[in-house]
Amino acid sequence: MRLLLFFFTIAMTFGCSSTPPQSPNKANVNAAKPAALPVYGYEVVKAYPHDPKAFTEGLFFNNGFLYESTGEKGQSSLRKVELETGKTVQKWNLPREDFGEGIAMIGDKIYQLTWQQGLGRVFDAKDFKLLKEFSYQGDGWGMTTDGTNLYMTQSTHVIKVLDPENFKTVRTIPVMREDGKPLMQINELEWIKGEIWGNIWHSEEANILGKPNYIARIDPASGKLLGWINLAGISPDDQGHSEDQRENTLNGIAYDAANDRIFVTGKNWKKLYEIKLKSPEGQ
Repeated sequence: MRLLLFFFTIAMTFGCSSTPPQSPNKANVNAAKPAALPVYGYEVVKAYPHDPKAFTEGLFFNNGFLYESTGEKGQSSLRKVELETGKTVQKWNLPREDFGEGIAMIGDKIYQLTWQQGLGRVFDAKDFKLLKEFSYQGDGWGMTTDGTNLYMTQSTHVIKVLDPENFKTVRTIPVMREDGKPLMQINELEWIKGEIWGNIWHSEEANILGKPNYIARIDPASGKLLGWINLAGISPDDQGHSEDQRENTLNGIAYDAANDRIFVTGKNWKKLYEIKLKSPEGQ
């Protein structure tokens, strides 16, 4: 009996220890990596003239015309521009101390930001008559609208949603890169088919993206990145390596919803481009 008990004990010991313990990190080895975001290419459909003295900070398309906000102190303006010729047909010059930034249109009103003045303005879209002014904390960068609210950037990774009646913040939308870091320097915005498209100021800088002329596609509900648009090399004549061209960054997205046309330009560029997206890289 004792002999049987001895063999039974040995069998149980080896049976219970046949599966070696897992390494603490083994469970993470096969963890699924997040899918890479699609990166869309482009083709130029047509190039149009653009005022090379226009330091573009805001852009949208409405009823056959481009509306543009330009920056630089002493040169800032709100403009209505003919698409085919690039000619300015209507203009409101900002005070010399102001630096114009993003613009958006809701109904018959145009809203325009300034950079560091904390001052915004509301204009009648028909005659550019100044209707009122409003204030906000921090910088003013890019702006767009979903037709109801205003969406505003301020140099960080956060997009603010504003009530256009009282300019109070309705909510905020943090935008993070694939690696979990904040997507800083979101600039000029455009609302396109339920997405927010955003220029990234100096996206070529290593601490921002390390990729030149990238546009982010953003889900306005969650702030999740939906993809990238790679516009590298789109306007080499406007983006040389000289010091005086350093700030000639891609900055200006406009969408013609009626004809499904996308336009892009940049600060002091001589051309504005109608583009068509190409399938994501690798697909």
